Amino acid sequence: MPRNAPGPYQIQSAIAAVHSDAATPADTDWTQIRTSYDQLYARAPTQVVALNRAVAGAEIDGPAPTLAPVDAHDLDAYCLLHAVRADLLVRLGRPDQATAAYDRARALTDNAVERALLTQRRDAVSAPL
Repeated sequence: MPRNAPGPYQIQSAIAAVHSDAATPADTDWTQIRTSYDQLYARAPTQVVALNRAVAGAEIDGPAPTLAPVDAHDLDAYCLLHAVRADLLVRLGRPDQATAAYDRARALTDNAVERALLTQRRDAVSAPL
């Protein structure tokens, strides 16, 4: 970083540091995180980096302008794409679509902790009022 040419690992570390500096998600400097993902994407242009950038964008711009770019990613077999979609759909007031996205995310993970969290969130969305 002193040479003003950070590599991907330094940028990822900077992103983690911004997250760890925040006491809550609301306290996170999402603009700095999105800017860092822009830098990371310039060095490592992957779909996952672009998805992570979109998550930061949703915190800045809201879920509506973020859903279409998230849907454009070619990551159908990636659990976290569907978890992100589900969160955006919940925030947009589309519980049926969110439930389906949570179901897809759960089907794609073998991690018991991830599956439990996704199940909890899905159940919260689909629970009757």
